[in-house]
Amino acid sequence: MELARGLVAIGAGLAIMTGMMTGAGQGYAAGKAVEAVARNPEAETKIRSMLILGAAIAETCAIYGMLIAFLLMFVFN
Repeated sequence: MELARGLVAIGAGLAIMTGMMTGAGQGYAAGKAVEAVARNPEAETKIRSMLILGAAIAETCAIYGMLIAFLLMFVFN
């Protein structure tokens, strides 16, 4: 029983790591978007819309990871 609890905790920790990696990826993407706007200011609206779309897709990954972590911790524990 204790081994199962430990494995559930490890799985929940790995699922939460999606949120950390999502934050790093979104920060990197925002930095690159700022660089792109600095190089090509007239394409700002197109760059902004692509950045928002990419951030929304990345954020769904983090939300799914959090959902899996909650399920592991509260349902299987």
